[in-house]
Amino acid sequence: MSDASAPAAEGLKALKTDQLFINLGPQHPSTHGVLRVGLTIEGEVIVKAVPDIGYLHRGTEKLAEVRNYHHCVVLTDRWDYVSAMPNNLVFCLAAERLMGVKAPPRADALRVLMCELNRIASHLLFLGTYGIDTGAFTPFLYAFREREMILDLFEMLCGARLTYNYIRLGGVMADVPPEWLGRVKEFVDYFKPRLDEYDGLLSFNPIFMARTKGVGCLNAADAVAWGLSGPNLRGSGVDYDARRADPYCGYENYEFEVPLGADGSCWDRYYCRVREMRESARIVEQVLAALPEGPFMAAGVAKIPKPPAGESYAHVEASRGDLGVYLVSDGGMSPFRMHVRAPSFVNLAMLQERLAGMKVADVIAMLGSIDIVLGEVDR
Repeated sequence: MSDASAPAAEGLKALKTDQLFINLGPQHPSTHGVLRVGLTIEGEVIVKAVPDIGYLHRGTEKLAEVRNYHHCVVLTDRWDYVSAMPNNLVFCLAAERLMGVKAPPRADALRVLMCELNRIASHLLFLGTYGIDTGAFTPFLYAFREREMILDLFEMLCGARLTYNYIRLGGVMADVPPEWLGRVKEFVDYFKPRLDEYDGLLSFNPIFMARTKGVGCLNAADAVAWGLSGPNLRGSGVDYDARRADPYCGYENYEFEVPLGADGSCWDRYYCRVREMRESARIVEQVLAALPEGPFMAAGVAKIPKPPAGESYAHVEASRGDLGVYLVSDGGMSPFRMHVRAPSFVNLAMLQERLAGMKVADVIAMLGSIDIVLGEVDR
């Protein structure tokens, strides 16, 4: 470098841009709901990120205090409304522990079947919309094609496509007709080869990998410290799945792998979900092959239950992580208190730290990889 150009170079090093505050959302197609993130940026680099939630708050925990236990199941559908079956299940498990009720084996198997089908539908929604977030539209059409098939199955079974209210205290709403089980088998046989299509379309697409691999990395220690769960935790290599760690509904009887990531990047979180769909299909096949005969509802469940005074906690591996419900009973017809441990709410918290230092273009890739649903964040 010549002596004449040296002062100019020094001037460039000293150049500092002003900080600018911008809003991402709450009306933004890539926030997947009414989330607002306040971003402070210098040039293209994020200095500070503040998630602003509460736009969808409906007070379901408080509403439960004036509804009987059966009616509370309806409220749970509205938390994670794209994966409502696990919501129904976790409340029923907590209430059943208060009531001293155990669902029969057939009901347990049907609960597992519904939750795994719903997990596939939820991850398909994630895959399709995450492709759009990162600039790939075609995978959205493929993923929604298969998701519609699952929603058709749910509609055939309980009349609803989104908020099901199918899993009830003591069992399930109704038994499954034989032809429905045949339709599920047809879907699984059709669906498994489609996973290879997704890998070719999106998972190993060079442009998609450039946008997500090595971006937004979160190591295992930080993932545990933030209380993450589900694919967001397992994407960082932490081997925790509530279905294995604390089995419920007979999950200990099914064979499946828990997919893990390597470096906790956006791609790792994404691909954990893709692999989980394959494992969910395995579980569905095992349920179909060994569905127990017998009643689908436990005997002795009152129309208006009044559990004895006490408290209970139940948690399940929902589509977005470890979903828990804590119930307190005072012996009345309604829960005295209910608290929901919502995985989307906990997973979202780490965004404020992780976005600092990233580029603006990576915000959507990072936010999409967390896969939040605002109904569950705000409740």
